[in-house]
Amino acid sequence: MLFANKVILDEIKDYFIITIGLISYAIAWPLFLMPYQISIGGTTGIASIIYYATGFPIQNTYLIINVFLLLFAFKLIGFKFSIKTTYAVFMLTFLLWLFQELFKNEDGKFSQLMGPGQELLACILGGTMCGFGLGITFTHNGSTGGTDIIAAIVNKYYDVTLGRIIMLSDIVIISSCYFIFNDWKRVIFGMVTLFFISIVIDYVVNSSRQSVQFIIFSKKYDMIADRITVETHRGVTVLDGEGWYSHGDVKVLIVLAYKRQSQHIFKIVKSIDPNAFISQSSVIGVYGEGFDKIKAKV
Repeated sequence: MLFANKVILDEIKDYFIITIGLISYAIAWPLFLMPYQISIGGTTGIASIIYYATGFPIQNTYLIINVFLLLFAFKLIGFKFSIKTTYAVFMLTFLLWLFQELFKNEDGKFSQLMGPGQELLACILGGTMCGFGLGITFTHNGSTGGTDIIAAIVNKYYDVTLGRIIMLSDIVIISSCYFIFNDWKRVIFGMVTLFFISIVIDYVVNSSRQSVQFIIFSKKYDMIADRITVETHRGVTVLDGEGWYSHGDVKVLIVLAYKRQSQHIFKIVKSIDPNAFISQSSVIGVYGEGFDKIKAKV
């Protein structure tokens, strides 16, 4: 029963944080990208190019493309991937519409917040907001659809990395805006925005996955191990040791956890044994159950 409740709470948390990420992504468009006619990759990028050329709403094009892609995704790459992607697609469609309505001025257009000629600053701020939104969406098993779906389908049948597929798709999409504006400057602004999106996504994703190792010495090792296991859902290994000075038997706890769980583990140890000896160190990578999968080819 407790496990089932934990699973439900984790799912609710995922959907809540995915929504926060989508809000950040959606706000960036009418606030920074659309006023300066900047395009990025993905289906949102395709939708923006169509919008700049015809005035057809971004959210409508985004939804139409993703509905067709999702029909393939359900059959080819499974229900689990598709369900959160479906939620993200429909939620982002709504949020794109909502924030465009909120940020339109009296003329029905979008104001250039930083003033005219500030495309580079718009690229940086818009790319940062989009990257942050996508980053926290990815870290909670979400996806905004589009090229993510295409990449997942191709990756299932061919030995091509997801990142390479998405990057190539984005380059083609951004380059195509030249045919709308006949201006390579627009292509460069799109590439700059994509660069900042990539940097921020990597930072958000990698920071959430940074791992640490704890070595804990305490006479109350059993109580500490029990609480760490229950409260952080991290495994604890107990080793037998000998204090060289005292020649007494000691128990040593080894815990591998995410960096964000560090303070919780310190609080657990301090509440049980304030005199415990603790060593914390960063580790380059942790692979196995509960962490990243081993990606080496055999």
